[in-house]
Amino acid sequence: MSLVGLIAQADERGLAASGLACLDRCVPLLGGDDEILRPLWGSLTEDSEAADWGELLEQVRGKLASTAEEGDEAELLARRMLAAAPDDRSAAGIRVWADACSVASLQIHRLLDPAEDATSVASRREGRTEGMPPLAAAELRRQVTVLEVLAGHGAGGLRRALEVSTEGRRVLRAVVSRRARGRK
Repeated sequence: MSLVGLIAQADERGLAASGLACLDRCVPLLGGDDEILRPLWGSLTEDSEAADWGELLEQVRGKLASTAEEGDEAELLARRMLAAAPDDRSAAGIRVWADACSVASLQIHRLLDPAEDATSVASRREGRTEGMPPLAAAELRRQVTVLEVLAGHGAGGLRRALEVSTEGRRVLRAVVSRRARGRK
């Protein structure tokens, strides 16, 4: 099933985890550490209250606040993902956010990949992956994996979704680090 189809079928928890995973993988662009989003991940467990989401989100925004009005396109996309996160984890708002995060994260990975990709992000999300640059292709696989794991295991799949996200964050952190060294 395409990424678009998986998002369309995801429940509230799956959508929240999907958007959060995209944001989590892009945290290196925001200057956050590996644990910055951990409380939000914890709010997705069966034992947590959905109402905690908004309060925890505000704390994360405060910690990742930037006074910079400028940045490169990848950083600005990551900042928009965080800013657009709904304070309420209801299905309607979270669905729009998860979909937007999917697009933004794929675009970020395309921007950071030195290989050119003339195919639209929308086509990639619909399953047209032939010739896709490696960094963006890996991000697409991670997004699909997160949604499939959560669809198949519910809250029990959160650990695997977090592992997938952590792997992607490490990859992006290395890319961002190499890029910063190249600018000096």
